[in-house]
Amino acid sequence: MFSLCVYCGSRSGNDPRYAEAARALGTALGQGGHRLVYGGGHAGLMGEVADATLAAGGQVLGIIPKRLVARELGHRGIQELRVVDTMHERKLQMAQAADAFVALPGGLGTLEELFEAWTWQQLGYHARPIGLLDTAGFYRPLLELLAHTRDAGFVDAAQVTRLRVDTDPERLLQTLRDEAAASPASQNFNLI
Repeated sequence: MFSLCVYCGSRSGNDPRYAEAARALGTALGQGGHRLVYGGGHAGLMGEVADATLAAGGQVLGIIPKRLVARELGHRGIQELRVVDTMHERKLQMAQAADAFVALPGGLGTLEELFEAWTWQQLGYHARPIGLLDTAGFYRPLLELLAHTRDAGFVDAAQVTRLRVDTDPERLLQTLRDEAAASPASQNFNLI
């Protein structure tokens, strides 16, 4: 079963298209018989993608630190909710359980998780595909910054182009799934 780690906001944001895209991705995951791996919350976009995955018949694994169970409304309706001690455990277990990663709109935590997974990829700790769902142009400023960082000589162009960017949830899911299936090395994940 293909497992997609989704990083997204514990808030819904100001544009209803963010929640629509989260639901569309969750629906595509469920209908495809895939598993959502995410931060375990029921608030914001996290709840939207989890509920949509469940409603479409998909599996959901949530991983949440004890400190955030009340704050992010730990989702008790999913098949598996792991409560861990720290954020580091959360992020590592999410990464180990996933075949690919995608970031939906979100705040500081979403960006931090995206960049950590991408840095691990750059350093060779994994070869799993990573994507951005650029809903309503949310990530356009970040993409401009990444191009600037590349042009300034701080990031290799090849690393920037490894980030899969799309505005369509189903198409992005298909791209990430196909890339994960084509790369046996994507199954290895070792931070040691």
